[in-house]
Amino acid sequence: MSLVNLSPLANHLWQSTICAAVVWLLTLALRKNRAAVRYWLWLAASVKFLIPFSFLVSTGSRFGWRATPAIRPHQFSLMMDEISRPFGLSTPVPRLIDAPVATNEFSAILFALWFCGFTILFISWYRSWRHIRAVQRRSIPLDLNLPIQVMSSPARLEPGVFGIRKPVLLLPEGIMDRLTPLQLEAVLAHELCHVRRHDNLTAVIHMLVEAIFWFHPLVWWIRVRLVEERERACDEEVLRLAKDPQIYAEGILNVCKFYLESPLVCASGVSGSNLKKRIEKIMAHRAGRKLDPIRKSLLMAVGMAAVVGPIVIGTLNMPRVRAQSQATATPPPNFEVASIKRNKTGGSPSLRYNPAGIDFANVPLIWIIGEAYQVPYARISSSDAHIGDLFFSPAGTAYFYDIAARAGHAVPKEEIRLMLRSLLENRFKLTLHHEPKLVPVYKLVVGKSGSKLHESAAEGEPTGALGLNGFVCRNVEMARFASMLSVRMDRPVVDLTGLKGSYDFTLKSNLPAEAEKAALSEWFSSSIFTDIQRQLGLQLETDKAPVDYLVVDHVEQPSEN
Repeated sequence: MSLVNLSPLANHLWQSTICAAVVWLLTLALRKNRAAVRYWLWLAASVKFLIPFSFLVSTGSRFGWRATPAIRPHQFSLMMDEISRPFGLSTPVPRLIDAPVATNEFSAILFALWFCGFTILFISWYRSWRHIRAVQRRSIPLDLNLPIQVMSSPARLEPGVFGIRKPVLLLPEGIMDRLTPLQLEAVLAHELCHVRRHDNLTAVIHMLVEAIFWFHPLVWWIRVRLVEERERACDEEVLRLAKDPQIYAEGILNVCKFYLESPLVCASGVSGSNLKKRIEKIMAHRAGRKLDPIRKSLLMAVGMAAVVGPIVIGTLNMPRVRAQSQATATPPPNFEVASIKRNKTGGSPSLRYNPAGIDFANVPLIWIIGEAYQVPYARISSSDAHIGDLFFSPAGTAYFYDIAARAGHAVPKEEIRLMLRSLLENRFKLTLHHEPKLVPVYKLVVGKSGSKLHESAAEGEPTGALGLNGFVCRNVEMARFASMLSVRMDRPVVDLTGLKGSYDFTLKSNLPAEAEKAALSEWFSSSIFTDIQRQLGLQLETDKAPVDYLVVDHVEQPSEN
């Protein structure tokens, strides 16, 4: 096991230790308040060992949008990331020839040590559980008119609650002769408090933490704090029920005097924690204060920071994580040969794909960017007004290009688009970023009666033409069709059909032959909705959705070849 393998565990233990330190400071600030509050704080510190911050950070990163390495991460998130992960390696660890053998041996030794500790704890707890279980089988029921089952045990166990789903109160034989009725009533009230608080369940949760992280002294210290505050919380509840402090204290002392054996750690008894300190607090009868608004706000703020903070950091730091993954991944694919020339002959724009590359003729740069990133050019803008001059010249005439590029072998169309992105980055010096916006959209979905589209029978370049008679599309994907609709509709069209193939279809507008272009705009705002459903089996539904916009940060005219 190398340092790289150990650093996530070390960072997790470091973060959990910090959380426990914060909880300790909070319990000091709340030492005059109710013990139940401090108990739940210590339980939260225990549960933190089971929930790495990295899990919350990764959860937050899923809420973000795609980003390119051009985006810098938030400085605050970088600072918090360094604080929370002090054991990260800043430089790669050199790999030695004999490292694998040594690494495997070291990993086996560490795992064997951990497993031995885990096994010893498990066997110890299992034997205690079997002992309590055997005692329960030998016990006989008692009718004390309590909300849980009560049984009289022949063993010299102190009174305790055993079980989680169906708790049972075990009382030692003869306890009614050892305690006065008032003392017994106070002791039973203490045990019922454990049941209402589900203390056996929370004890088992911390036992799991102890079993996994037995090597960390902090988990054993937290256990002592949990038992202390748990018993103190039940003491406060008993006294709140108007039980006499002296009678209650005498009842606890008599239990400890006659029944020396303590129950299982996951069973809630009456004599837990520092007995002398407990009796002193019981006799002092100082009830814990309720939380005032300031302390409530403090606890809420700390809780939100502990849970929401890592999620927010993950969201802010998401671009850096993805940028690093892109940097460390395999290099993006590139064309083996590419020719770029400014078009000077005119002609109809053409975007032709072939199995090994592209042949673009008389295509504006903004179309090329949109094709590479599969974004309609209506959703492409620039962060600098001067960059727009490379999309459209000052005279209003677009810069058009002829591009012929080959990969050297047949590749899928999606890989060709990745090569086109590399071409734009290398030859046009293109840098951009994604900017999501929540805007009104039309969702293109499959209708209730199913799609009426038929996949293209033959390979070929995708072509889509719009005229007064509607759309004529050949070998067109639904994402491209949605882009074509976005150009003329009053809001973006998002493809949510789930259809992955290429299709041949005609969407007729049913406009009269003598109609003018103004009628085509009317068609897009009215009858196209029913025509798409009737002719293609698709539907356009209005909604709001995050839409990916491209913002160009830098671009240059390429050198021709």
